[in-house]
Amino acid sequence: MKKILSACLTTLFALSLSFLPISYAETAVTKEVDSGRNKLIGYMLAKQLPVMHFSDKEVGDALAFAAFDLYLKQLDFQKRFLLQEDVDKLSIIAPSIDNNLLKGTIVLPEEGFDILSRRIDAVEKMTVQLLATGFDYNQDESYETDPDKLKYAVTLEDLGERWRKILKGQIISRYLDLVEDQKEDKEKKSDKELWKEAEEKVVKRNQDFFHRMHQETLQDHYDRYFNAITRAFDPHTNYMPPANKEDFDIHMRGSLEGIGALLREEDGYIKVVNIIPGSASARQGMLHADDIILEVAQGSEDPVEITDMRLREAVRLIRGPKGAEVRLTVKKIDGTKVIIPIIRDVVQIEETFVKSNLLEGPGGKKVGYVMIPSFYRDFEKTRNGSDARNSTDDARKVVEELKKAGMSGLILDLRNNGGGSLMDAVDTAGLFFEIGPVVQVKNSYGSKRVLSDEDPSIVWDGPLLVLVNQFSASASEIVAAALQDYGRAVIVGGAHTHGKGTVQTLIDMNENIPLLHLKKYEDLGALKVTIQKFYRVTGGSTQYKGVEPDIVLPSLFQHLDSGEQYLDNSLPWDQVEPVAFVKYGSHPINLDLLKTKSKQRVAKDEGLQVIADEAEKASQRAKQTTMSLKLSEMVAQREEAKVARDKIGAHYRKFREEQGEDRGEEPVAGPEEEPDKEKWKEDIKEDPYITESMRILADM
Repeated sequence: MKKILSACLTTLFALSLSFLPISYAETAVTKEVDSGRNKLIGYMLAKQLPVMHFSDKEVGDALAFAAFDLYLKQLDFQKRFLLQEDVDKLSIIAPSIDNNLLKGTIVLPEEGFDILSRRIDAVEKMTVQLLATGFDYNQDESYETDPDKLKYAVTLEDLGERWRKILKGQIISRYLDLVEDQKEDKEKKSDKELWKEAEEKVVKRNQDFFHRMHQETLQDHYDRYFNAITRAFDPHTNYMPPANKEDFDIHMRGSLEGIGALLREEDGYIKVVNIIPGSASARQGMLHADDIILEVAQGSEDPVEITDMRLREAVRLIRGPKGAEVRLTVKKIDGTKVIIPIIRDVVQIEETFVKSNLLEGPGGKKVGYVMIPSFYRDFEKTRNGSDARNSTDDARKVVEELKKAGMSGLILDLRNNGGGSLMDAVDTAGLFFEIGPVVQVKNSYGSKRVLSDEDPSIVWDGPLLVLVNQFSASASEIVAAALQDYGRAVIVGGAHTHGKGTVQTLIDMNENIPLLHLKKYEDLGALKVTIQKFYRVTGGSTQYKGVEPDIVLPSLFQHLDSGEQYLDNSLPWDQVEPVAFVKYGSHPINLDLLKTKSKQRVAKDEGLQVIADEAEKASQRAKQTTMSLKLSEMVAQREEAKVARDKIGAHYRKFREEQGEDRGEEPVAGPEEEPDKEKWKEDIKEDPYITESMRILADM
């Protein structure tokens, strides 16, 4: 039975809670937590999530095994602690997770905590001995870095060998960092001194690492177990314990001084979800969505490993005062590691707003360029009846200014736009066609509503091109899909957009307890639950598949597993009935001709071919997950990654020099800006995607 009426839910809740069993084992560890509170949370998840969630999922065997897989990943994702016998022991519990939840019984977190704690103690002793013994840095051996390709160690001896290679790799990596750091120093340390320093730093690093592991509490394991249950429904449904409400998808922006990134904790890693427009990270330019942050250093200080660190602890390290430098060691999605220095700052609000520029296209024609970093609206002012600045009005204003300046075609740049206000996505799409439906929204009960543009005015009726990439998500996908379905614009970008076609709501669990006598428990936390799904006017969902551009250009990310379709338990693509709408214009865009001409140009375009070549190499590097632990080969791997980055950067500089510093850009009317705030206009000059977009517009 898919849905349960709220009245039935209250009755079931009252009956079952009367029989909540005593904890399976009363140990010193269990006394650290409120077992009654945890039973209540588990029971609420089991009963309420199937009611609230969009999907047809029930708390049954399939969900139990999905939750177990997620719990096991977060328990020891890199397979550095558990033995196969430990996994076998925990696996016995997996089939009963669903029944246990419904009975108010919770077993797995306590078993997992007990086993992991013992293994951490054993591994810590191993590492002390291994570091004291030393390593042969010229021995030709390798280590598998992809946890999915690793099997759990069978014996403690096997686990010790795994850690020997891990520690050896850490020391060589630290040694190479020290060699790089002292290149500009006047006083050089000897090779022997550098090796000694590298070893000392790794010893300290691991002492800190194990100290942090010992700080994990049983309640932490319960909280992660609850999150595994919710993520088994879909990757955007999450449990947030009280202390972590502010940590989920940390939004380091506004008055918070930091790097300006949206982060989440995923399978033991701290992962970048999105870069906040106008932030320190956005201005620095090297940190991107899907990057994994491995280490954090305060300026020139020693880095701290944040693998397996709770999000709130990692954020404390990353956040800091304005003007201070933080250095992030990041694993890119092609497997390479880079150190990214970022000067912390507050978000520059003006950088988050719509931007525009007038470019000189082929044949001297003027091309308008409008970038929408996100779909924003000040809802507080809207509720109070005040004029609220929003992305729709800002976009309308700059397009009108570009029209007055004589543009012949318009580029709408939605790359890296992670979404925002649904209202503004609908209204922005409506700027380019007359009234009509923009998106369909379906809820968990099957009810569907259509959101339409009701303003008959058209701000721009000329040639229109929309730029997207794999980090264009949610509201930006709605705009691109609508303009594509209406035949109003040509969509240009990578193979597909992100594919997030769902809506979440935040539910305070304290307000959802149906029985008064249960309100005695302390704060239960909150749930973020997927409750709706987006569908195009043609009926297909934007979920999972995303939007497939009309013209696909080479991308550094084209071979990499980035997007909704690669996330565990993501909701599938499906479709509903289409809604009636009128295609734009009497003459459809000749996409075949545009594709042919673009393909011919791309084959000859040096910049796009550099990207295509490096994308293929990046794909090969991503597949080569075995890391050599021989010093000479590790040096060569670092140099190869550096050459790849320099090659792309050098081409962009060359492109800019060939075009000349003044390519005819004319800033649209607006307040005079400081020089460093004009950098984005310089970036346009170096962007081959915008150059090819102008050529496509010329063909139109």
